Amino acid sequence: MNLAVNYTTIRNNLKDYCDAATDNNETVIVTRKNKKNVVIMSLEQYNQIMKAAHNAEYLAMIDRSMDQLSSGNGKQHELIEVDDD
Repeated sequence: MNLAVNYTTIRNNLKDYCDAATDNNETVIVTRKNKKNVVIMSLEQYNQIMKAAHNAEYLAMIDRSMDQLSSGNGKQHELIEVDDD
């Protein structure tokens, strides 16, 4: 669930909104002048979003690579053998 709260309310009740973000998985949108809004969320939720974004980027890279191979733009190389010294 998302909450939208103005800056003054957040400033006066920061602990309560931080607790809502961490304890209740709330996303708190802090509305500010000139549409310079920010979001408060738990670190766990932030990490999940970042992981999903990185996974999406990685999968898009794999899709582009597969498209290149399918269109004949791949190159064959010999494997380099490394001694285990």
